[in-house]
Amino acid sequence: KKKGEREDSSEEAPPATQNFIIPKKEIHTVPDMGKWKRSQAYADYIGFILTLNEGVKGKKLTFEYRVSEEAENLVATVVPTHLAAAVPEVAVYLKESVGNSTRIDYGTGHEAAFAAFLCCLCKIGVLRVDDQIAIVFKVFNRYLEVMRKLQKTYRMEPAGSQGVWGLDDFQFLPFIWGSSQLIDHPYLEPRHFVDEKAVNENHKDYMFLECILFITEMKTGPFAEHSNQLWNISAVPSWSKVNQGLIRMYKAECLEKFPVIQHFKFGSLLPIHPVTSG
Repeated sequence: KKKGEREDSSEEAPPATQNFIIPKKEIHTVPDMGKWKRSQAYADYIGFILTLNEGVKGKKLTFEYRVSEEAENLVATVVPTHLAAAVPEVAVYLKESVGNSTRIDYGTGHEAAFAAFLCCLCKIGVLRVDDQIAIVFKVFNRYLEVMRKLQKTYRMEPAGSQGVWGLDDFQFLPFIWGSSQLIDHPYLEPRHFVDEKAVNENHKDYMFLECILFITEMKTGPFAEHSNQLWNISAVPSWSKVNQGLIRMYKAECLEKFPVIQHFKFGSLLPIHPVTSG
């Protein structure tokens, strides 16, 4: 093709002018963490988590939600043809989200990769912001089910476990979104999640209680001993306080920890460059 000629396909392909790139690690040393916290990727990632947090507030897992046409098509083709260029970039996050093939470990960094994968699908328009409830209840919840199955089957090692001082060996986000689901619940209070009866009767509706049920199936002994941090949370008076506290804790214990973030990869959709206003 001659130099001056170029195909004008801007009509049907929205952001296809974007140059997609294979994401790579950028946080190599502890001082690099500043770059991460100032990055567009960090702002977009935490913004995505908080948008979903608002979306599921007060809603049961059985809530009837509308799913956009884009999301429906996603099931059929995964990514529409005009966005094929984005696939190699977005796929990296999906691959990173299922744990490590050489060491059988799995942790909150893998969970973050899955959330980043969903965030990228929103950025390229394959999922829409108004799919937020479906993103959490259908897609993320299904991911959790698969991960739990793997954890049960292979007894996966928790990656960078905090032992009893961590919230949970494997997950964090379902506690955030799950506590949001319970905000202003007519009778379930944080103290109820350490009550076996309350958990058994309500876990199918609430992510938080599903997490608790899974922990009690996987661990033996008194709850206060194997899950001390959660035990302390059960004393918090309201779900909105639990939710706010967990968001703060997620930032401090996961997103600001070098061992977790050193594995995070940056591309054109979740870029390392500092936040640009606007």
